[in-house]
Amino acid sequence: MFKASEVLSKQHQAEDLKSLQQAITDNYIVDEDQYMRELLPLVPADDETVSAVTERAAKLVEQVRERADNGVVDAFLQEYSLDTKEGIILMCLAEALLRIPDGYTADALIQDKLSGGDWQKHMGQSASWLVNSGTWGLALTNSVTNPTGKPMETPRGAFRRLIRKLGKPVIRKATYTAMQIMGKQFVLGRSIEEALKESRDNRDKGYTHAYDMLGEAALTMKDANYYKQQYVNSIKTITKEEFNNPDAPRPTISIKLSALHPRYESANHERVLTELATTLTDLVKLAKEADVGVTIDAEEADRHELSLELFEKVYRSGVCKGWPRFGLVVQAYSKRALPTLCWITALAKECGDEIPVRLVKGAYWDNEIKWTQENGLLGYPVFTRKSHSDISYLACARYLLSDDTDGAIYPQFATHNAQTFVAIEQMNETHKRRIEYQRLHGMGDSLYDTIMEQNPGMVVRIYAPVGPHKDLLPYLVRRLLENGANSSFVHKLLDSDTPVNELVEHPMKTASGYEKYANSKIPLPPQMYGDRTNSLGLNMNIHSQADDFIAAVQQYRDKQWQGGPIVDGKTVETDHHVSITSPQETAKQAGRIYWGDKKLSEKALQSANAAYKSWRDVPTEERAQCLEKFADLMEANRNELIALCSVEAGKGLQDGIDEVREAVDFCRYYANQARELMGKPIQLPGPTGEDNELFVEGRGTFICISPWNFPLAIFVGQVAAALVTGNSVIAKPAEQTGLIAYRAVQLALEAGIPGNVLHFMPGSGAEVGSYLTSQEDIGGVCFTGSTYTAQAINRALAARTGPIVPLVAETGGQNAMMVDSTALPEQVVTDVVASAFQSAGQRCSALRVLFVQDDVADRIIDLLRGAMEELQVGDPLLHETDVGPVIDGIAKTNLEQHISDIQQAGRLIARAPLPDYAMGGTFVAPTAIEIDSISQLVKENFGPILHVIRYKTSEIDEVIDSINNTGFGLTFGIHSRNETFAYDVASRIDVGNVYINRNQIGAIVGVQPFGGRGMSGTGPKAGGPHYLTRFVTEKTRSDNITAVGGNATLLSLDD
Repeated sequence: MFKASEVLSKQHQAEDLKSLQQAITDNYIVDEDQYMRELLPLVPADDETVSAVTERAAKLVEQVRERADNGVVDAFLQEYSLDTKEGIILMCLAEALLRIPDGYTADALIQDKLSGGDWQKHMGQSASWLVNSGTWGLALTNSVTNPTGKPMETPRGAFRRLIRKLGKPVIRKATYTAMQIMGKQFVLGRSIEEALKESRDNRDKGYTHAYDMLGEAALTMKDANYYKQQYVNSIKTITKEEFNNPDAPRPTISIKLSALHPRYESANHERVLTELATTLTDLVKLAKEADVGVTIDAEEADRHELSLELFEKVYRSGVCKGWPRFGLVVQAYSKRALPTLCWITALAKECGDEIPVRLVKGAYWDNEIKWTQENGLLGYPVFTRKSHSDISYLACARYLLSDDTDGAIYPQFATHNAQTFVAIEQMNETHKRRIEYQRLHGMGDSLYDTIMEQNPGMVVRIYAPVGPHKDLLPYLVRRLLENGANSSFVHKLLDSDTPVNELVEHPMKTASGYEKYANSKIPLPPQMYGDRTNSLGLNMNIHSQADDFIAAVQQYRDKQWQGGPIVDGKTVETDHHVSITSPQETAKQAGRIYWGDKKLSEKALQSANAAYKSWRDVPTEERAQCLEKFADLMEANRNELIALCSVEAGKGLQDGIDEVREAVDFCRYYANQARELMGKPIQLPGPTGEDNELFVEGRGTFICISPWNFPLAIFVGQVAAALVTGNSVIAKPAEQTGLIAYRAVQLALEAGIPGNVLHFMPGSGAEVGSYLTSQEDIGGVCFTGSTYTAQAINRALAARTGPIVPLVAETGGQNAMMVDSTALPEQVVTDVVASAFQSAGQRCSALRVLFVQDDVADRIIDLLRGAMEELQVGDPLLHETDVGPVIDGIAKTNLEQHISDIQQAGRLIARAPLPDYAMGGTFVAPTAIEIDSISQLVKENFGPILHVIRYKTSEIDEVIDSINNTGFGLTFGIHSRNETFAYDVASRIDVGNVYINRNQIGAIVGVQPFGGRGMSGTGPKAGGPHYLTRFVTEKTRSDNITAVGGNATLLSLDD
């Protein structure tokens, strides 16, 4: 852990860049309790200082309140804060409305959002014209769309009836006006020219500006070039502007690196440090000539280490030699903030040019928490309490103001918090450093106007977004989340109901009131499921997490694995020996496996049936513990299992991580489910003197037949469910992926599953599979694979004369996604590319057919084409690979044939480029083709092929019917900001899993139970609360407890 408490000491100042770089990555998810103890000594916290800071802050707040004309946006945030339903609705509406091209969808969105709020109650509540004019527009709109004020009936029909001919355009105009008023408050100008013009009044007051070009992260090279041109134009335009006020420093521009390169991520490290470094160097060179400072904006935690490498490369190139205006932003809510500042200081001292550093709190907090939970990490990269971020900010400020950074860093403090401002001023009394403050355009006006009047010559820079209002949304949402939350200082500053002393409480005082520093309401990712441990993941974008892992997995690249049938706990060497080759390098042997046959299968079945009853009688708790031990062993052997997934099945590294996690989750989840289902009998009601109980127990021997596309997760899921419910198991893996299944069975036996209970039978489906599923003395079949094979198994089971046994089957799909014009195109395309092409499209849940509303189809198809050009097809063992091979030559041939056939009827949108490396394996280039109807697809094409269909808003019913008419029903995606529409479509689509505004792959055990309906499977869903019920049979026991003498219990009830 980074020794934060020592940064002001002499010994720290000798630390070199390399050790500081290591300290940054090591601090990624450091324990919050321990690290807070390191930070606290840096914040002046003696009673005298805390009292002085609190008193001065209180006085400042009172002065601000006295003179406040309620900054327009401050008033708006106060009235519509995010702790009101209306505030959230407004944010949702602002986020989507301005980008919708067609009136029909815009009207539906306005209706969906506004009918959920009580706008009348906000009328006249605020002195601000913005709030009242906005509220008036919104209340008027709602009274026309929903005159009764009651919850709406189905929106489509009701909307048509409620709105008179003139109603729609009037309502739309009123809402657009309200949104544009909001946009104008948050965006300084729609172009840099307009922004410069709007800046003049504030420059006359002494303010300067940092201009931020609005826009999403670039998904395509075309978009990246467009954003680069925007920065170039801005720098050139600023150069021409006359800056009359000599007291106001020159403006700067803020650059978002993700807008300048479509693959700004650590997986594409080499491209970033060449292509993006060149772009950034060009911009810095231009900015230096114009003397317009450049600041690199901070983004998500995953990009932090990469951004520092990039900054160092450009800074060292000499492009800004003698020009101390090239800087960067550091986020104080990150646990890596302070070591990052130490590293920047060391870099500046080595190279000699001062680096401006803007210290901010950070704007992605909620996302960082969610991503960390999804990734199954051990801790969070950010602090879990607001007061801790505040303390980290003050600790960083203390270091920035120290002698160590003098001449190396020019400190810029971005804050709207009076308490923070006063604390920094108080700390700087000793050092008298040259510093500046920064605020956001539209926020903190009253605070800083007051401060500047009291402190002539103080430098305050306004961070001012520039761009069309439709690009405002990500910025606006981040600002509202940051400053509209009811705990935020901005939100409370002008609210006279909030007592001043509450507003200026020192964060040290707040933190001292907690029993534990870490916030117990936000459990660490391993504990997020309460009674079961979350599976362990890792983040490949962080050096301290990724470097050793990637190196360890690479060591298995040339290993030769051996395997074979396991009967009665022993591997059997048969006459049938099969070579396993890698799909990515078909000339390379990965190992050899012995195959079983009918005779060996018969022996295994006899042994399993003989062992079944004794295993059934083992207490449920013991069986559950075996599964949990199995899960722990898989985590302990994670690197080998991931390597095997890659070498044998062609899976990428992230897919391998996810696969092991899913297998682990299945074991832990089913262990808990079994305890609940089978732990004790259910007591049933009945007449007095009688004891009625319901028991469940295993059925016999289950035949588990798993597919090659999830050779570990689905294999383990089936086996674990059958075992924990008290069944014996014969597990038959897919022919292509026997080695990884063999390794899993070895670990299961090591975990304590008896060898006569779990048997492993690799072999051909035609021989081993057919034989086992047709036997009279089996207890059931669990199968994942094609619909055709499932139907064959169903017929084989029906032809038996023995007991009727369950078939649990999860089969194929013709999975669709529907996108309307309210959806954010960049988010749609990111999710489409992941859903269609991750795992080379070889997931049961993968997207096959994309339906796009024709009003936005051109933009989305254009983005899709550009994003597909960026896909890296290649060796799945490399981090930079996006798409690996398909499983074998047969799959490749079938997919290439389909592409050839469907192109006759459709129009090719794009094919991702294939490198020379792909010649040696079974690779299929990710392909997108536009077609007219889903009925043109006669079967599922299990690979990286996406079909795109345009639809009109008048055809929504036909689209839904066409999807349902395929007979498949596995997954379905919807991208829409209109909740009413999304939920309506979701309720009418006959599928097992619906995903809204996200990708449609990667179902998590116990969170999104997975499985389809119709031709996509029998149910119940794997990883869900009903799955185990298919593996058990029931027994009722009724005991007449009065048979021996009278009913003593009843007699004792006499009062």
